[in-house]
This record gives sequence, C-alpha cells and structure tokens, in this order.
Amino acid sequence: MFPQRLDSPQAYGIAKAMMDGFNRHYRLFRAESARAKHRFETADWHAQQRAQRERIEFYDLRVRECVHRLEKEFHASRQPMDVWQQVKLHYIGLLVNHHQPELAETFFNSVTCKILHRTHFHNDFIFVRPAVSTEYIENDEPEALPTYRAYYPAPGQLHDTLLRIIEDFGLQRPFVDLRRDTGYVLAAMQQRLANVTLRANFQLQVLSGLFYRNKGAYVVGKIINGYLEIPFALPLLHDERDAAGRLVIDTVLFGEDDLQMLFSFARAYFMVDMEVPSAYVQFLRSLMPRKPRAEIYNALGLAKQGKTLFYRDFLYHLKHSSDKFRIAPGIKGMVMLVFDLPSFPYVFKVIKDYYPPQKDTTREQIKAKYQLVKQHDRVGRMADTLEYSEVAFPRERFTDELIAEIERFAPSQLEISDRDGDGRQEVIIKHLYIERRMIPLNIYLQEAFDTGLQDARVRQQMEHAVIDYGNAIKDLVAANIFPGDMLWKNFGVTRNGKVVFYDYDEIEYLTDCNFRRVPTPRNEEEEMSGEVWYSVGPHDVFPETFGPFLLGNDAVREVFLRHHADLLDVAFWQSHKERIQAGHVYDVFPYDPERRFCHLHAA
Repeated sequence: MFPQRLDSPQAYGIAKAMMDGFNRHYRLFRAESARAKHRFETADWHAQQRAQRERIEFYDLRVRECVHRLEKEFHASRQPMDVWQQVKLHYIGLLVNHHQPELAETFFNSVTCKILHRTHFHNDFIFVRPAVSTEYIENDEPEALPTYRAYYPAPGQLHDTLLRIIEDFGLQRPFVDLRRDTGYVLAAMQQRLANVTLRANFQLQVLSGLFYRNKGAYVVGKIINGYLEIPFALPLLHDERDAAGRLVIDTVLFGEDDLQMLFSFARAYFMVDMEVPSAYVQFLRSLMPRKPRAEIYNALGLAKQGKTLFYRDFLYHLKHSSDKFRIAPGIKGMVMLVFDLPSFPYVFKVIKDYYPPQKDTTREQIKAKYQLVKQHDRVGRMADTLEYSEVAFPRERFTDELIAEIERFAPSQLEISDRDGDGRQEVIIKHLYIERRMIPLNIYLQEAFDTGLQDARVRQQMEHAVIDYGNAIKDLVAANIFPGDMLWKNFGVTRNGKVVFYDYDEIEYLTDCNFRRVPTPRNEEEEMSGEVWYSVGPHDVFPETFGPFLLGNDAVREVFLRHHADLLDVAFWQSHKERIQAGHVYDVFPYDPERRFCHLHAA
C-alpha cells in the first residue's frame, strides 16, 4: 500500500535528483540531434555517422551519473521501502506539465532498477504502466515551434505552398533549383489527386523538424482532403552532380508502405529535434497505423522508450494468448539458440555457452558484434535488436523441449525459480536479444522449389529473392560491412519481400578484411588437393570461393550470375574497400533509385 502522507525528507530530494538527471539527458540528446542540421548543411558525413553512434550511449551514461549522485548524496540503496514509495509519488508530481513524461518515467525505472534488487521490479516502485497521459502535450512558450505546421493552399497556389514548406525549415545551403524540384513534387501530387475534388479542409500538415539520417534530410507530412489522408515524405540530398554541392529534392514518397520503408527497423535511427516526442509519435502513427509505437520511438533514437513499450506490449500479448514458446523452426545456429512464440511476430536469441571449433569466438565478442550493428548504419539490410537482461517468463508457457534445449546449450543463461514469491515458477533468461521474425531465406527458396518453378509467379518470387539477396550484400558493402557468413539461412525475408541480414556473430568492417584471389596451384598435387593448401590469415577473404557454398541450385545460380557475378570477383570487394578508406560515403536510398527525379526527369 502506498503511504497516505509524504513525510520523508529524503524522498523529494531523491525524486528531484532523478528528474534533474533525466532533464540533463534529454537536453543533451536534443542538442546533439539539433546539430544534425549543421552537419547536413556542411556535408560533414563522417561527423554525422559518429554522432549517430555516440548518441546511442547517452542514455546509459546519464543513468550511471544519476545512480552515482543518488548513492553519494542520499545513500539511495540503503533507504527503506516506504521512502521509495514516496519517491515515486513525488516524481509523479514532477511529471505534471512535463513535455517528455513517458521518457522521464522510463528513466526513473532504469535508475530505480539499478539501485533496488530485481524482486522489486514488478511492484509499486517503478512505472509498470504510465502514470501521466501524453495526449495533447504542446509547448506553449511563445518562441516554441509547434509539433507540425498546417498549410492551406488557395486554388492554384499549391506550388507556392510547397516552396514555403521547404523555406520554413531555414536551411542555410541553397538548392540547385528549388522551383524546379517543387514543380516535380507538384506534378506527382496532382497525379496522386487526379479526379479528386478538393474539399474545404484541403491542407498539408508537415512536422516542424527535419529528419536527418546519413546523407539525407526528410520532410515528413500528410495531405488531408475531406476524409482522405495521404502520407508523404520529401528526401533532401546534396546533388552529387553539382560542383557546389547544392541541394535537391530527390523524389517524393507517398503512402504507408513508402513511409514504412523509410522508418524501417532495419535502418539507422533518425536525428530530429523534438520538444514533445510523444506528439511526433502520434503524428507518425497517423501515417503508419500498422507500425508499433515501440518501433517509432526506436526510429527516433529513443530506444529505451522503445524497449519499455515493447515489453508492455509483450506482457499484454502474453496475458491474452495461450500458445507456448518453442524452439524456432529452421536450421539451428552454432552460436545462437533461437526460440519464438508462434502468435508473436518476434524471435528470442540467447548466446550459447559453447560453440563448435570452427567458431573461434567468445560471448563478449558476440555481444560486441551486436553492439556494432546497433551503432552502425543498417542501410535497411540489418535487423535492429532489442537487448534485455533478467527477463522472466511464465514456466507453463515453455515447452519441455525448449527448456531441455536451453539447459543443454546455454545453462548459464537459465534460472527456473519463484523469485517474486507468488507461488508461480518463472523461466528467467539472464541475457537475450529480440528481433522481428522473418522467413529464413533458405526456407523461402525451398518453398518455391517445392511448389515448382514452372509456376511463373513462384519463379518470379524466387528470382526477386535471389536478386535482392545480392542487393542486400551490396548495400552492406556500401555501409562498410562484410557479413562474414553469407549462407542463405542467415538472411530473412520481411513481410514486404525485402531481404535482410540477421546473423551478426561473424560480421566485420569491410576495411578490416583482406580480399585475395585463390593462388594458382604450383604443381599437380596442389591442384588435386581436397584441402586448402595455401596460407590463410585471420582476415583473409576469397570471394571466388563463395560460389560452391551459395549456388548449388542451377536456377538460383543462373539468376545470381546474371545479376551479381561481380560478388564472386575480388576486384569488386577491393574497389569498395579502397573507396571507403579514401573517405567516400556511399548513398543507400530507402526507396527505389529509379524513382529519383534525376532519373524520371533526366531530359
């Protein structure tokens, strides 16, 4: 029971110190996000990438700072539980009129769980559910920007409105020809609205902050006409053909599917300056209603809030389902033990305690690989992961086969007990990763073979998968990533048919690899040898040897060689490595390059 009176002098001080810690965190987070505008204007791509990596570490640093202060000033871990009950009540009071209450609640949970023992996780000492609503929050200070701007074009004035939308962002770098580019956007919008009567409420609503990622900035908004709402986004890029590096609107994206690709879980996080993040999330959900709020928070760089919402969604799903966790179907990995819940669209991955001899690695090295992916530009080709520790599941929801599998391969990560003292056994996993579930590419292709490639639709699906597999590898190469193990089973197919890589225990930076040709045999004995007779260093890669492992099926081999034979040539890999080492940052577009205005309007 919560106390009826707040009589602890320490409780308010602890709550205020925690709020100070969160406010410092979000102030620094916003400042780094706001600086993305200058880095974009000055084309400082390496600094942009570095900032994206470093910003991910901000949260944990601020949590540690706050814990240190609370221990130093209040001996927080030695305070009795009735004081902690009062701390939460004081903190709720401090959330009133706060512009980021949901993030502040998550920060409170993070700090509290560092200080208190895990047995207090599920009671009244943390925010299991939100205590403060995030609806209709706005910053009412006179100089504050609104969450979004609404534009009401007069008849025949839509082009001028589009010009004003871009100009209102105040970019300090000129465009090559903004009137030309907005003309292209206008033509695309008119085509989209062809034969549509413009209603009295016809307007464009545009989020006030630009979304920065890698070498692009994105205008995000929606067209409203009567009951019709059409999401859109305008990518702004530096024109690679312009000697002065002036800006262009590269294309226009329309509809939920285009926006889903832009905000994909397989891409790096955006940098966008938000006073009220929940208002941004609410606006974005109106554009992408199928996208979970957790993934939108992740896409905005607010990964801890994404984890909080994901876990709440997961607990809600557990409560309203009855199926059991099982060993995930497919070929078992040598490093990861993977299980899933059939009714839940995610997989759970646990690092095994030991690995076959050919896997020369450690738990720490594997965790470092996953952290590399978290911090790196995933270019739409590497699945984001949520990392959790000490996760408790109901024992009755686990199959006995799965328990036996964990006991056999990852016993150090398993505890079965009644930690909470409620009389129910729990399966507690010490450390795991959670990823979106995809169809493993090897299973996807095998289903096509089983159905029969004489079916034109099935053959087209197979060809698309093989072509996109090669495109996925090339996108990873452009991002300075060598996937290591390129077997089909390590790639998955998303619900949109996109091929994504998800097995990270062997990835390396491309620039750390040594790409070699297989030496010419010096004699007949070497030529006939079934063993590797030449020396191989720890970072040596021989692209011409990929074929026998990947192209055993004749139909797959024909499609692959027609589109991606260069992946078997050492020159392809070496040239990309040299360009990256020279400082070049490749463009990887979150849309079909054929949709770029420079291609559509080449004449």
